[in-house]
Amino acid sequence: MPKANELKQGTAIEINGEPYVVKKIDVRNPTSRGATTLYKVRFTHMKTRQKLDETFKSDDMLKAADCSRCAVQFSYQDGDSYYFMNSETYEQYALSAEDLEGQTEYLTDGLEGIVMLLMDDAALGIQLPNIISLQIVETPPAMKGSSATKRTKTAKLSTGLEVQVPEYIETGEIIRVNSETGEFSSRA
Repeated sequence: MPKANELKQGTAIEINGEPYVVKKIDVRNPTSRGATTLYKVRFTHMKTRQKLDETFKSDDMLKAADCSRCAVQFSYQDGDSYYFMNSETYEQYALSAEDLEGQTEYLTDGLEGIVMLLMDDAALGIQLPNIISLQIVETPPAMKGSSATKRTKTAKLSTGLEVQVPEYIETGEIIRVNSETGEFSSRA
């Protein structure tokens, strides 16, 4: 049984006997004394695809949904469908861009470490690895002497995702991005 502060994008949770998957988490830290951190979570129903917004305190206990998980690798995209291959059985699974809302910007050919959520052998969603390496395809030139400052600039990555990177990073470099926050982590 996970706590609300342990939720990640793609986690399967049971609410009122129905299976939901976490799509987005917004953490709110109140400034008043004694206030607890609140987690505003957007869920999507695993079968009907209806959205549900709930707010939890950090120590609220949630029930994990009864679904199976398997390791998959991203294979390819065909139109609006994304295809994944089971790493052990080589079985193929397809998910639509709507099913992968907010996760498509992290998918690169052959990406491993992805966990597929299955219910009754039907693909419901994925959990991405926490850190993903992506190549920068466009960013302003590096500035000399900028390594001592904390200023950032926008960089466009090979998947179309835009992140803020330190000024000393150059076009063509491979960087590591946190898939939960969408922020620059380090050079690869």
